[in-house]
Amino acid sequence: MEKDESVNVLGEPLEPCSTEPLTGFFRDGHCNTCDADTGSHTVCAVMTEEFLAYSKYVGNDLSTPRPEFRFAGLKPGDKWCLCAGRFLQAHDEGCAPRVALASTHRRALEIVPLQVLKDAAL
Repeated sequence: MEKDESVNVLGEPLEPCSTEPLTGFFRDGHCNTCDADTGSHTVCAVMTEEFLAYSKYVGNDLSTPRPEFRFAGLKPGDKWCLCAGRFLQAHDEGCAPRVALASTHRRALEIVPLQVLKDAAL
C-alpha cells in the first residue's frame, strides 16, 4: 500500500492529526490515505459527545474501548481521522464535529465539499 501524497485540503503539507490517541488509516498520526482506504479516513475531526453518540447510534461505536484492537475508545476533545462519508452524514444530520483543515487530507474533497469543511473548521 503506497500512501497518496500528504497534502491537506488547503493545498499545503498535511499536518499531524493525533498521536494520543494514535489515529489514521496507517496509524501514523496523520490522515494519510491510499486506494486501499475504502472508508477514506481523511477528515481530522475533534470528537464531541454529540458526535460520538451519533456515531454509536448509526453503528460505529467509537467511544467503547476495544482492547483486542488496542483501541482505548474516544472521548470528547480527542482528534481522530474520521471517514469522510461519515463526517458528511453527520453534517447533514446537524451533528458534525469540528475539523482541523491543516490535518485533513485533500482526498476528503472527493466526498465532502471544501465549503462544508470550512464551515466546520476549528
